[in-house]
Amino acid sequence: MGLPRRSALSLGAACAWAATTSTAFAQAAPSVPELSGADTAWMITASMFVLMMFVPGLALFYGGMVRKKNVLSMLMQSFFSAALLTVLWVAAGYSLTFTEGNPVIGGVGKLMLAGIKVDGLSGTIPELVFAMFQCTFAIITPMIIMGGPADRMKFSSAMVFLAIWMLLAYVPVAHMVWGPGGFLMNAGVLDFAGGTVVHINSGVAGLVAAMVVGRRRGAGAEPMAPHNLVLTMIGGSLLWVGWFGFNAGSALTAGPLAGLALINTQIAAAATVSWVAAEWMVKGRPSLLGAVSGAIAGLVVITPACGFVSPGSAMIMGLAGGVVCYWGATGLKKLMGVDDALDVFGVHGVGGILGAVLTGVFASAAYGGEGKSGWLDGNFAQVGLQIEGVVVTVLWTAVVTVVALKAIDIVMGLRVDQDVEVDGLDLALHGETMHS
Repeated sequence: MGLPRRSALSLGAACAWAATTSTAFAQAAPSVPELSGADTAWMITASMFVLMMFVPGLALFYGGMVRKKNVLSMLMQSFFSAALLTVLWVAAGYSLTFTEGNPVIGGVGKLMLAGIKVDGLSGTIPELVFAMFQCTFAIITPMIIMGGPADRMKFSSAMVFLAIWMLLAYVPVAHMVWGPGGFLMNAGVLDFAGGTVVHINSGVAGLVAAMVVGRRRGAGAEPMAPHNLVLTMIGGSLLWVGWFGFNAGSALTAGPLAGLALINTQIAAAATVSWVAAEWMVKGRPSLLGAVSGAIAGLVVITPACGFVSPGSAMIMGLAGGVVCYWGATGLKKLMGVDDALDVFGVHGVGGILGAVLTGVFASAAYGGEGKSGWLDGNFAQVGLQIEGVVVTVLWTAVVTVVALKAIDIVMGLRVDQDVEVDGLDLALHGETMHS
């Protein structure tokens, strides 16, 4: 016997309501991240690009700019520190940066990468791949500093300093900017790929290190021209290419955001044009060193903004970076009287600060997404937040750098003996020369 008409209608309505409600609940339920093969492949590639920036990119870039008697020492610092700092990143750095802790430092739950499963995900990629990508950032940043006190620091002291600095300066700043619950992240500071974390952090530390270690013997009185600009150009070119992994990789996907960061990175290298133009006007002729330095300056400036701004804004930022960083590496350097041997502060410090502030000007929700807008988008307060990020980073890294260097100087000394500095670090510290 069938159901009465009214009961049948009621049952039908109930079923329809249940189906609708079930669908609504299904749509409201949070989606579970799924592994993306495309994103994973891109992030493995990006990690390799950033590692290439360090060895051999930064090593050759710096190695070509020091004097011939010190080139192997600079290459050794780069190569050895890449391995040393990787050990520290795995042992403690990753956990202290990217796990829950407090607003300044993370927790200890993933020391030695413990608890990370092979199939564990960070977004749409394996967490181990994410840890590797971030490792490349953590190991290249401290070595940027060594351009400041180049040609005069003990190898042993330099390695101890880089280890301390990575754990006490890089890791806290990275956690504050990128880590869960980080102070600067919660404040709303924008840094897509490391303008504060990498460039201001290392640039200021390089300046402080140059001041604490002291001027090179004969600086200002003897010629100290780069010994091999071919090496510098090759190293700079590797940095330029590798920077696509650095910036576009920071999208953590193989999607449109990575494409935006990619094109903005290339466009910002227009700083080569403005740096060379400024140099040409001041000195009467352009130089290869100026061209390479200009490209690096533009890449530094766009780093915090590459995923937040339009291509046109990237062009403006790059051109501004070339002029401002040229002044930082020449006029400001002379004004301060600091022997920053390889212009670490002039390029990375000045460029990083400029890029961070201009991110607050040019960030656009139309490109970076909701909540990623700056002054020209009607959010003037973002400029103030960016300046806050700059000030916190400058103060933190300056204090850590001074304390670490002073402590090392007391315990083991910072600087090589006078005869070693005069004769060259290669033979005295490593028993090798360019012809051995």
